[in-house]
Amino acid sequence: MSFSGDVKEELLKKIDSARHCRIAELAAMVAFNGEIRKNSQNEIDLRVSAENPGIIRKYFTLLEKTFKINDEVSIDERIVKKNNRFTIDVGNQELTVNILQAVKILSLDRAVTSVEGLVSQMVIQKNCCKRAFLRGAFLCAGSISDPTKFYHFEIVCTSQEKARQLQELIQSFEIDAKIVKRKKYDVVYVKEGAQIVELLGLMGAGVSLMNLENVRILKGMRNTVNRKVNCETANINKTVNAAVKQMEDIAYIRDTIGLHRLPENLEETAMVRLEYPQASLKELGALLTVPIGKSGINHRLRKISTIAEQLRESHDVGNMDMRAHAASPAGSADRNKEEQV
Repeated sequence: MSFSGDVKEELLKKIDSARHCRIAELAAMVAFNGEIRKNSQNEIDLRVSAENPGIIRKYFTLLEKTFKINDEVSIDERIVKKNNRFTIDVGNQELTVNILQAVKILSLDRAVTSVEGLVSQMVIQKNCCKRAFLRGAFLCAGSISDPTKFYHFEIVCTSQEKARQLQELIQSFEIDAKIVKRKKYDVVYVKEGAQIVELLGLMGAGVSLMNLENVRILKGMRNTVNRKVNCETANINKTVNAAVKQMEDIAYIRDTIGLHRLPENLEETAMVRLEYPQASLKELGALLTVPIGKSGINHRLRKISTIAEQLRESHDVGNMDMRAHAASPAGSADRNKEEQV
């Protein structure tokens, strides 16, 4: 089973003890999966259908506990499967009216109330009722991605007004819910891992919350390790490149003027670097006759590099002077004399 399926299985077992919270969850089921119509006797019919039979069973359980139903007909005999959806009709007209009045779709005089969004605000006044409504909404029209891949929580609504009300409900818990248009539906979604964890807690999915937290911790540890490895690799590359450059500079000085022409402290530093090409700055400083720190050894190596650069520049200038002299009239005369000789 997917992670989303595991969350729903856990939420299907969650039954609130407070009647007003059970009504709020019923209101969500009616809003997302309910169908209200009048039959041939001009009576109101209430039908709830879902792809998951567990939702229908929970719907019936909520009705039993909230409206004290004593029916001899079992839930299994009431459920009808058609086109891969499971459907249940309330059947009893008085019970249908009681349900619709409880969720504020019908008034006390049985008139249909105008609700622009998903549900009347009277049903979700308390935070506990908002949590119950959110649980019912997720069961009917929600999904959550596999957290090992990415974080994504969403509930699909059939209109923008319904999506906005659901967004406001989630945002009342300081969770950054957003809306995106997907074909003919408006989808309320949350993408931040910590906020999805909070949503699971609000809905009452404690086990799934802990499983998601474990995944987040493991991913966080992997990311931390990867960052450290990348940082250490970058530092090693930087150290190696610096050491190669230092070796090239020292070798150039040795081959041009000789290391003995350097000041005594720089000569010793150059000799130690040549002898220990893979040593770190700290290790090089400790190998000197009078040990010095990293900043001290770094300062000496920079001086050596500066001397090497000056030698390269003076060598290039000398070559340029020689080429210029060869191209001049005086240079031509010298060549002629050499040829005559």
